[in-house]
Amino acid sequence: MKEVFNNLFSVGFFADPFSTFGWRDILDIVCLAALFFALYLFVRDRRAGKLLAGVAIVVAIFAVSELLDMYAIRYIFDNFFGYGLVVLAIIFQPELRAAMERIGSVPFNGLKTISSETRELSASSAWVSAIVEATKNMSFSKTGALIVIERSTKIGEYISTGTTINAELSPELLCALFVNKAPLHDGAVIIRNGRLFAAGCYLPLSDKNDIFKGLGTRHRAAIGLSEQSDAIVVVVSEETGTISIAYKGELFREFTSVSLRRKLFELLRRQEQNEN
Repeated sequence: MKEVFNNLFSVGFFADPFSTFGWRDILDIVCLAALFFALYLFVRDRRAGKLLAGVAIVVAIFAVSELLDMYAIRYIFDNFFGYGLVVLAIIFQPELRAAMERIGSVPFNGLKTISSETRELSASSAWVSAIVEATKNMSFSKTGALIVIERSTKIGEYISTGTTINAELSPELLCALFVNKAPLHDGAVIIRNGRLFAAGCYLPLSDKNDIFKGLGTRHRAAIGLSEQSDAIVVVVSEETGTISIAYKGELFREFTSVSLRRKLFELLRRQEQNEN
């Protein structure tokens, strides 16, 4: 047995494939592994996962038909795969767009100084307090509200559906905008750079099937936008006054003013840490 292994290595059976293996190959493998892992994380909790599972089943059937020389199935698949990439691009268009936006939102700002971080936190503290105060008042009065905090992913296409205001953020202004029968109450308010940038904006609705049926259009719109961007969306239910947050396609519910403030700062700090 020892002689067999010696002969294998002597003729280069195992040695030859690794004779030119260098740091570029290691980097290539690491990048490929990171790409597949990112793809897994992206599709794990999205409907794209089910679509990919369906594609995998189709590919498996095609492989079996090739192996067993099944003419009819091979003929259908050969003609299908001629247009397969175009068909897949159409099917996965929302997921591909969201993926490209996530990739494009990767920051390259470099390291921030402690003083700049302190200034940003103190600045955000003021407008977070305004959001929390307004949300608390609207929850008490059961006034429906949809407040979007824009982050690194720009959402100008949704801002353009509303009315540009670009005013200093205050609890009074937020509450006034969402008063029932007010001109801009039916839609979302978008916060950009700590300012109330636009109101009456329409957001994309999520098409997830596992959303609780008791939730209305506001909550579905909040989840929909958080699926397509890194925005933080605060929702106040008109029926119950319940405060919720949508972030990265997930809905977190039953906040008080204290827990809402804590959650907003947690998400904002997490974003800043990811950017550093």
